[in-house]
Amino acid sequence: MLHNLLKNENIVLASRSPRRAFLLEQVGMQFEQIPSHIEENLNGMQPDDFVLHCSNKKAEEIQKSHTDSLIIGADTIVVLNNEIIGKPQNDEDAFQILKKLSGKCHEVLTGVSILFHDLQLSDIAKTKVFFKLISDEDIKEYISTGEPMDKAGAYGIQGYGSQFIDKIEGCYFNVMGFPIPLFYEMCRKFKSE
Repeated sequence: MLHNLLKNENIVLASRSPRRAFLLEQVGMQFEQIPSHIEENLNGMQPDDFVLHCSNKKAEEIQKSHTDSLIIGADTIVVLNNEIIGKPQNDEDAFQILKKLSGKCHEVLTGVSILFHDLQLSDIAKTKVFFKLISDEDIKEYISTGEPMDKAGAYGIQGYGSQFIDKIEGCYFNVMGFPIPLFYEMCRKFKSE
């Protein structure tokens, strides 16, 4: 199990995400949470490359000051027709994002990076999310809850946003912000190297 695999390591989660911290706590992990402050510039990158680049950079930034710790970096994006959809800037932006996702299938990608001294492992989880058609009224009511504002794609699968999801194909925890099953497999690989 995860908490036994890494029980002798000092672990730092390079993220400010409360959902990532919550998910790791739920599987018994003990860690320090230190947000990284990197610039997330696309620079023409494809979604897969971008999400891995960001998760690596987050981990690398924190590793500079925590050289003896195992660092976990992660980055989650929503992709619709190869367009990366980030966190909304304001209510109007959230409305436009949710209108765009309404009635369509999009992908949630999370890049996960583990750094420990010279060892670096990175991988991506991908989940398809199928949205129901959402009325303008429901979108506005949802935005009024405040939930969309700090989330890629302007929704949370674990909260009010769950009402708009018809089905998913892939890892639920990935859509929440951290793919626990993928991370477990990465940790097993890390321990075997």
